[in-house]
Amino acid sequence: MGAFSHSGAIMEHKFRTIRRFANIAIVVGLMVFAKTAFAQDGDSEMVSAVDTVWVLIAAFLVFFMQAGFGFLEAGFVRSKNVVNIMAENLMDTTMTTVAFIIAGFGLMFGSGNSFFGTEWFFLNDIPAVYPGLTIPTLAFFFFQFAFCAAASTIASGLMAERTDFKADLAYSFFAGLIIYPIFGHWVWGGGWLAELGYLDFAGSSVVHLVGAFIGLAGTIMLGKRRDKVFGKNIRGHNIPLAALGTFILWLGWFGFNPGSQLAADPFPISKIVVTTDFAATTGAITAMFLSYFHTRKWDVSMAFNGALGGLVAITASTAFVTPQASLLIGVIAGLITYYGVGYDYTQSWLFNTIFQPKLIAL
Repeated sequence: MGAFSHSGAIMEHKFRTIRRFANIAIVVGLMVFAKTAFAQDGDSEMVSAVDTVWVLIAAFLVFFMQAGFGFLEAGFVRSKNVVNIMAENLMDTTMTTVAFIIAGFGLMFGSGNSFFGTEWFFLNDIPAVYPGLTIPTLAFFFFQFAFCAAASTIASGLMAERTDFKADLAYSFFAGLIIYPIFGHWVWGGGWLAELGYLDFAGSSVVHLVGAFIGLAGTIMLGKRRDKVFGKNIRGHNIPLAALGTFILWLGWFGFNPGSQLAADPFPISKIVVTTDFAATTGAITAMFLSYFHTRKWDVSMAFNGALGGLVAITASTAFVTPQASLLIGVIAGLITYYGVGYDYTQSWLFNTIFQPKLIAL
Protein backbone atom coordinates (compact mmCIF):
# COMPACT_ATOMS: atom_id res chain seq x y z
CA MET A 1 0.00 0.00 0.00
CA GLY A 2 2.87 2.34 0.77
CA ALA A 3 4.27 1.91 -2.75
CA PHE A 4 0.88 2.63 -4.30
CA SER A 5 0.43 5.73 -2.14
CA HIS A 6 3.87 7.00 -3.09
CA SER A 7 3.13 6.40 -6.80
CA GLY A 8 -0.21 8.18 -6.48
CA ALA A 9 1.44 11.16 -4.83
CA ILE A 10 3.95 11.41 -7.67
CA MET A 11 1.19 11.28 -10.29
CA GLU A 12 -0.81 13.94 -8.43
CA HIS A 13 2.27 16.18 -8.32
CA LYS A 14 2.77 15.72 -12.08
CA PHE A 15 -0.86 16.61 -12.79
CA ARG A 16 -0.59 19.74 -10.66
CA THR A 17 2.55 20.75 -12.57
CA ILE A 18 0.82 20.18 -15.91
CA ARG A 19 -2.16 22.27 -14.78
CA ARG A 20 0.15 25.11 -13.77
CA PHE A 21 1.87 25.13 -17.16
CA ALA A 22 -1.50 24.91 -18.91
CA ASN A 23 -2.78 27.93 -16.98
CA ILE A 24 0.38 29.87 -17.82
CA ALA A 25 0.01 28.96 -21.50
CA ILE A 26 -3.61 30.15 -21.51
CA VAL A 27 -2.68 33.48 -19.91
CA VAL A 28 0.21 34.04 -22.33
CA GLY A 29 -2.00 33.10 -25.26
CA LEU A 30 -4.67 35.58 -24.22
CA MET A 31 -2.05 38.31 -23.86
CA VAL A 32 -0.47 37.57 -27.24
CA PHE A 33 -3.68 37.35 -29.21
CA ALA A 34 -5.62 40.03 -27.36
CA LYS A 35 -5.07 42.50 -30.19
CA THR A 36 -6.05 40.17 -33.02
CA ALA A 37 -8.72 41.85 -35.11
CA PHE A 38 -12.15 40.41 -35.70
CA ALA A 39 -14.72 41.61 -38.19
CA GLN A 40 -17.00 44.40 -37.07
CA ASP A 41 -20.32 45.40 -38.63
CA GLY A 42 -18.63 47.92 -40.91
CA ASP A 43 -16.02 45.38 -42.01
CA SER A 44 -18.64 42.82 -43.00
CA GLU A 45 -19.88 45.16 -45.72
CA MET A 46 -16.43 44.99 -47.34
CA VAL A 47 -16.35 41.19 -47.42
CA SER A 48 -17.68 39.06 -50.26
CA ALA A 49 -19.15 35.81 -48.98
CA VAL A 50 -18.67 34.16 -52.38
CA ASP A 51 -15.01 35.20 -52.59
CA THR A 52 -14.40 34.04 -49.02
CA VAL A 53 -15.97 30.63 -49.58
CA TRP A 54 -14.02 30.19 -52.82
CA VAL A 55 -10.67 31.06 -51.23
CA LEU A 56 -11.35 28.77 -48.26
CA ILE A 57 -12.31 25.86 -50.52
CA ALA A 58 -9.12 26.44 -52.50
CA ALA A 59 -7.17 26.53 -49.23
CA PHE A 60 -8.73 23.22 -48.18
CA LEU A 61 -7.59 21.67 -51.48
CA VAL A 62 -4.07 23.01 -51.01
CA PHE A 63 -4.02 21.67 -47.45
CA PHE A 64 -5.22 18.28 -48.74
CA MET A 65 -2.13 18.22 -50.95
CA GLN A 66 -0.24 17.21 -47.80
CA ALA A 67 -1.98 13.83 -48.12
CA GLY A 68 -0.89 13.72 -51.75
CA PHE A 69 2.72 14.39 -50.83
CA GLY A 70 2.49 11.73 -48.14
CA PHE A 71 1.13 9.00 -50.42
CA LEU A 72 3.49 9.93 -53.25
CA GLU A 73 6.53 9.77 -51.00
CA ALA A 74 5.30 6.60 -49.30
CA GLY A 75 5.03 4.94 -52.69
CA PHE A 76 8.48 5.97 -53.85
CA VAL A 77 10.45 5.18 -50.68
CA ARG A 78 11.26 1.74 -49.38
CA SER A 79 8.66 0.10 -47.15
CA LYS A 80 10.84 0.38 -44.04
CA ASN A 81 10.72 4.20 -44.27
CA VAL A 82 6.97 4.71 -44.83
CA VAL A 83 6.11 5.43 -41.20
CA ASN A 84 8.95 7.92 -40.92
CA ILE A 85 7.97 9.78 -44.10
CA MET A 86 4.35 10.04 -42.95
CA ALA A 87 5.43 11.34 -39.54
CA GLU A 88 7.66 13.93 -41.18
CA ASN A 89 4.83 15.12 -43.43
CA LEU A 90 2.51 15.51 -40.47
CA MET A 91 5.04 17.38 -38.38
CA ASP A 92 6.11 19.57 -41.32
CA THR A 93 2.53 20.84 -41.39
CA THR A 94 2.29 21.44 -37.65
CA MET A 95 5.70 23.09 -37.29
CA THR A 96 5.12 25.46 -40.20
CA THR A 97 1.73 26.37 -38.74
CA VAL A 98 3.30 27.54 -35.48
CA ALA A 99 6.17 29.28 -37.25
CA PHE A 100 3.88 31.08 -39.71
CA ILE A 101 1.73 32.34 -36.83
CA ILE A 102 4.69 33.56 -34.78
CA ALA A 103 6.49 35.55 -37.48
CA GLY A 104 6.13 34.05 -40.95
CA PHE A 105 2.90 35.80 -41.94
CA GLY A 106 4.13 39.14 -40.63
CA LEU A 107 7.51 38.89 -42.35
CA MET A 108 5.83 37.94 -45.61
CA PHE A 109 2.84 40.26 -45.81
CA GLY A 110 3.27 42.89 -43.12
CA SER A 111 4.26 46.43 -44.04
CA GLY A 112 7.96 47.05 -43.69
CA ASN A 113 10.64 47.45 -46.33
CA SER A 114 11.71 45.82 -49.58
CA PHE A 115 13.18 42.84 -47.76
CA PHE A 116 10.77 41.84 -44.98
CA GLY A 117 7.62 42.90 -43.15
CA THR A 118 7.73 44.33 -39.65
CA GLU A 119 4.19 43.88 -38.31
CA TRP A 120 1.41 41.33 -37.72
CA PHE A 121 3.61 39.00 -35.66
CA PHE A 122 1.52 36.45 -33.73
CA LEU A 123 -1.32 37.81 -35.94
CA ASN A 124 -1.42 40.91 -33.74
CA ASP A 125 -3.14 44.01 -35.17
CA ILE A 126 -4.14 42.31 -38.40
CA PRO A 127 -7.02 44.06 -40.20
CA ALA A 128 -10.32 42.24 -40.30
CA VAL A 129 -10.35 42.43 -44.11
CA TYR A 130 -7.10 41.93 -46.01
CA PRO A 131 -6.10 45.18 -47.78
CA GLY A 132 -7.04 45.22 -51.44
CA LEU A 133 -9.17 42.07 -51.21
CA THR A 134 -12.73 41.19 -50.29
CA ILE A 135 -11.92 38.33 -47.92
CA PRO A 136 -11.12 38.24 -44.19
CA THR A 137 -7.44 38.40 -43.34
CA LEU A 138 -7.74 35.12 -41.45
CA ALA A 139 -9.00 33.41 -44.63
CA PHE A 140 -6.04 34.87 -46.51
CA PHE A 141 -3.73 33.68 -43.72
CA PHE A 142 -5.02 30.11 -43.93
CA PHE A 143 -4.60 30.03 -47.71
CA GLN A 144 -1.02 31.29 -47.45
CA PHE A 145 -0.17 28.95 -44.58
CA ALA A 146 -1.15 25.99 -46.77
CA PHE A 147 1.38 27.23 -49.35
CA CYS A 148 4.06 27.50 -46.67
CA ALA A 149 3.39 23.93 -45.53
CA ALA A 150 3.72 22.71 -49.13
CA ALA A 151 7.15 24.32 -49.48
CA SER A 152 8.36 22.63 -46.32
CA THR A 153 7.04 19.24 -47.41
CA ILE A 154 8.76 19.53 -50.79
CA ALA A 155 12.05 19.93 -48.95
CA SER A 156 11.42 16.90 -46.75
CA GLY A 157 10.75 14.78 -49.82
CA LEU A 158 14.11 15.69 -51.30
CA MET A 159 15.84 14.48 -48.14
CA ALA A 160 13.69 11.38 -47.74
CA GLU A 161 15.16 8.31 -46.03
CA ARG A 162 18.13 10.15 -44.57
CA THR A 163 16.95 13.01 -42.34
CA ASP A 164 16.96 12.71 -38.57
CA PHE A 165 13.46 13.34 -37.23
CA LYS A 166 14.58 16.08 -34.84
CA ALA A 167 16.43 17.80 -37.67
CA ASP A 168 13.27 17.63 -39.78
CA LEU A 169 11.32 19.40 -37.03
CA ALA A 170 13.97 22.09 -36.78
CA TYR A 171 14.27 22.90 -40.48
CA SER A 172 10.46 22.84 -40.94
CA PHE A 173 10.07 25.42 -38.20
CA PHE A 174 12.89 27.59 -39.55
CA ALA A 175 11.57 27.34 -43.12
CA GLY A 176 8.13 28.54 -42.04
CA LEU A 177 9.55 31.19 -39.75
CA ILE A 178 12.24 32.82 -41.93
CA ILE A 179 13.20 31.29 -45.29
CA TYR A 180 9.85 30.96 -47.07
CA PRO A 181 8.37 34.23 -45.69
CA ILE A 182 11.40 36.34 -46.63
CA PHE A 183 11.45 35.21 -50.26
CA GLY A 184 7.66 35.38 -50.34
CA HIS A 185 7.81 39.01 -49.22
CA TRP A 186 10.19 39.83 -52.07
CA VAL A 187 7.64 38.55 -54.61
CA TRP A 188 4.15 38.72 -53.06
CA GLY A 189 4.61 41.19 -50.22
CA GLY A 190 5.67 44.18 -52.28
CA GLY A 191 9.39 43.48 -51.92
CA TRP A 192 12.27 44.32 -54.21
CA LEU A 193 11.55 41.60 -56.78
CA ALA A 194 7.95 42.79 -57.10
CA GLU A 195 9.23 46.34 -57.57
CA LEU A 196 11.36 45.09 -60.48
CA GLY A 197 8.26 43.59 -62.12
CA TYR A 198 8.91 39.96 -61.18
CA LEU A 199 5.79 37.81 -61.67
CA ASP A 200 4.95 34.49 -60.07
CA PHE A 201 1.20 34.03 -60.04
CA ALA A 202 0.85 30.96 -57.83
CA GLY A 203 4.28 29.95 -56.62
CA SER A 204 6.57 28.17 -59.10
CA SER A 205 9.46 29.97 -57.45
CA VAL A 206 7.98 31.17 -54.15
CA VAL A 207 6.76 27.71 -53.14
CA HIS A 208 8.36 25.03 -55.29
CA LEU A 209 11.78 26.50 -55.96
CA VAL A 210 12.22 27.64 -52.37
CA GLY A 211 11.27 24.18 -51.11
CA ALA A 212 13.58 22.58 -53.64
CA PHE A 213 16.57 24.71 -52.68
CA ILE A 214 16.01 24.03 -48.98
CA GLY A 215 16.02 20.33 -49.81
CA LEU A 216 19.07 20.69 -52.05
CA ALA A 217 21.01 22.43 -49.29
CA GLY A 218 20.04 19.66 -46.89
CA THR A 219 21.05 17.01 -49.42
CA ILE A 220 24.50 18.56 -49.83
CA MET A 221 24.93 18.63 -46.05
CA LEU A 222 23.69 15.07 -45.54
CA GLY A 223 25.63 13.48 -48.39
CA LYS A 224 24.86 10.05 -49.79
CA ARG A 225 22.58 7.48 -48.21
CA ARG A 226 24.49 5.19 -45.90
CA ASP A 227 22.92 2.07 -47.33
CA LYS A 228 23.08 3.16 -50.96
CA VAL A 229 24.59 0.61 -53.32
CA PHE A 230 26.16 2.41 -56.25
CA GLY A 231 25.31 1.04 -59.66
CA LYS A 232 21.74 0.21 -58.60
CA ASN A 233 18.80 2.59 -58.42
CA ILE A 234 16.74 2.41 -55.24
CA ARG A 235 13.17 1.82 -56.35
CA GLY A 236 9.96 2.66 -54.55
CA HIS A 237 7.89 -0.15 -53.12
CA ASN A 238 4.28 0.75 -53.98
CA ILE A 239 3.19 2.22 -57.32
CA PRO A 240 -0.55 2.36 -56.38
CA LEU A 241 0.29 4.63 -53.42
CA ALA A 242 2.35 6.85 -55.71
CA ALA A 243 -0.53 6.96 -58.20
CA LEU A 244 -2.98 7.97 -55.47
CA GLY A 245 -0.60 10.67 -54.30
CA THR A 246 -0.18 12.01 -57.83
CA PHE A 247 -3.92 12.30 -58.41
CA ILE A 248 -4.46 13.98 -55.03
CA LEU A 249 -1.75 16.50 -55.87
CA TRP A 250 -3.27 17.06 -59.32
CA LEU A 251 -6.63 17.72 -57.68
CA GLY A 252 -5.02 19.98 -55.09
CA TRP A 253 -3.47 22.07 -57.84
CA PHE A 254 -7.00 23.10 -58.86
CA GLY A 255 -7.06 24.93 -55.54
CA PHE A 256 -3.41 25.96 -55.64
CA ASN A 257 -3.52 27.86 -58.94
CA PRO A 258 -7.13 29.09 -59.34
CA GLY A 259 -7.29 29.94 -55.64
CA SER A 260 -4.42 32.38 -56.12
CA GLN A 261 -6.87 34.62 -57.95
CA LEU A 262 -8.16 35.30 -54.41
CA ALA A 263 -11.63 36.03 -55.76
CA ALA A 264 -14.40 33.98 -57.36
CA ASP A 265 -14.00 35.58 -60.80
CA PRO A 266 -15.62 33.05 -63.18
CA PHE A 267 -13.62 33.67 -66.35
CA PRO A 268 -10.09 33.99 -64.87
CA ILE A 269 -10.39 30.94 -62.63
CA SER A 270 -11.91 28.88 -65.46
CA LYS A 271 -8.94 29.72 -67.65
CA ILE A 272 -6.50 28.92 -64.85
CA VAL A 273 -8.11 25.51 -64.28
CA VAL A 274 -7.76 24.67 -67.97
CA THR A 275 -4.15 25.83 -68.33
CA THR A 276 -3.22 23.93 -65.17
CA ASP A 277 -4.77 20.70 -66.43
CA PHE A 278 -3.35 21.04 -69.94
CA ALA A 279 0.23 21.43 -68.70
CA ALA A 280 -0.07 18.39 -66.44
CA THR A 281 -1.53 16.33 -69.27
CA THR A 282 1.15 17.04 -71.86
CA GLY A 283 3.86 16.76 -69.21
CA ALA A 284 2.73 13.23 -68.37
CA ILE A 285 2.40 12.20 -72.02
CA THR A 286 5.82 13.58 -72.96
CA ALA A 287 7.68 11.94 -70.08
CA MET A 288 5.90 8.62 -70.63
CA PHE A 289 6.68 8.45 -74.35
CA LEU A 290 10.29 9.54 -73.82
CA SER A 291 10.66 6.72 -71.32
CA TYR A 292 9.35 4.22 -73.86
CA PHE A 293 11.54 5.66 -76.63
CA HIS A 294 14.70 5.21 -74.56
CA THR A 295 13.94 1.97 -72.72
CA ARG A 296 11.17 0.28 -74.74
CA LYS A 297 9.21 0.05 -71.51
CA TRP A 298 6.17 2.03 -70.35
CA ASP A 299 7.32 3.54 -67.04
CA VAL A 300 4.21 4.80 -65.26
CA SER A 301 6.31 6.41 -62.52
CA MET A 302 7.81 8.66 -65.18
CA ALA A 303 4.27 9.68 -66.20
CA PHE A 304 3.61 10.66 -62.58
CA ASN A 305 6.75 12.77 -62.58
CA GLY A 306 5.87 14.33 -65.93
CA ALA A 307 2.42 15.36 -64.71
CA LEU A 308 3.89 16.93 -61.59
CA GLY A 309 6.58 18.62 -63.66
CA GLY A 310 3.91 20.18 -65.87
CA LEU A 311 2.01 21.38 -62.82
CA VAL A 312 5.10 22.99 -61.30
CA ALA A 313 6.06 24.61 -64.61
CA ILE A 314 2.65 26.19 -65.25
CA THR A 315 2.15 27.52 -61.73
CA ALA A 316 3.97 30.84 -62.25
CA SER A 317 2.30 31.76 -65.55
CA THR A 318 -1.03 29.95 -65.35
CA ALA A 319 -3.07 33.19 -65.34
CA PHE A 320 -1.01 34.88 -68.04
CA VAL A 321 -0.78 32.31 -70.86
CA THR A 322 -3.34 30.86 -73.25
CA PRO A 323 -4.54 27.25 -72.99
CA GLN A 324 -2.64 26.49 -76.20
CA ALA A 325 0.59 27.85 -74.70
CA SER A 326 0.06 25.73 -71.59
CA LEU A 327 0.17 22.61 -73.77
CA LEU A 328 3.65 23.61 -74.96
CA ILE A 329 4.75 24.45 -71.41
CA GLY A 330 3.72 20.95 -70.37
CA VAL A 331 5.73 19.38 -73.20
CA ILE A 332 8.84 21.34 -72.24
CA ALA A 333 8.31 20.38 -68.60
CA GLY A 334 8.00 16.73 -69.61
CA LEU A 335 11.31 16.93 -71.47
CA ILE A 336 13.06 18.56 -68.53
CA THR A 337 11.48 16.10 -66.11
CA TYR A 338 12.56 13.04 -68.06
CA TYR A 339 16.12 14.12 -68.69
CA GLY A 340 16.43 15.54 -65.19
CA VAL A 341 14.78 12.69 -63.28
CA GLY A 342 14.95 9.78 -65.71
CA TYR A 343 18.66 10.14 -66.39
CA ASP A 344 20.82 7.55 -64.66
CA TYR A 345 22.46 9.36 -61.75
CA THR A 346 23.69 6.20 -60.05
CA GLN A 347 27.27 7.43 -59.97
CA SER A 348 26.38 10.84 -58.53
CA TRP A 349 26.52 11.02 -54.73
CA LEU A 350 24.30 14.11 -54.81
CA PHE A 351 21.46 13.59 -57.24
CA ASN A 352 21.16 9.88 -56.64
CA THR A 353 20.21 10.67 -53.07
CA ILE A 354 17.47 13.13 -53.99
CA PHE A 355 13.92 11.81 -53.84
CA GLN A 356 13.09 11.81 -57.53
CA PRO A 357 9.49 13.08 -57.61
CA LYS A 358 10.61 16.24 -55.80
CA LEU A 359 13.65 16.77 -58.05
CA ILE A 360 11.26 18.22 -60.64
CA ALA A 361 10.85 21.30 -58.44
CA LEU A 362 14.44 22.22 -59.28
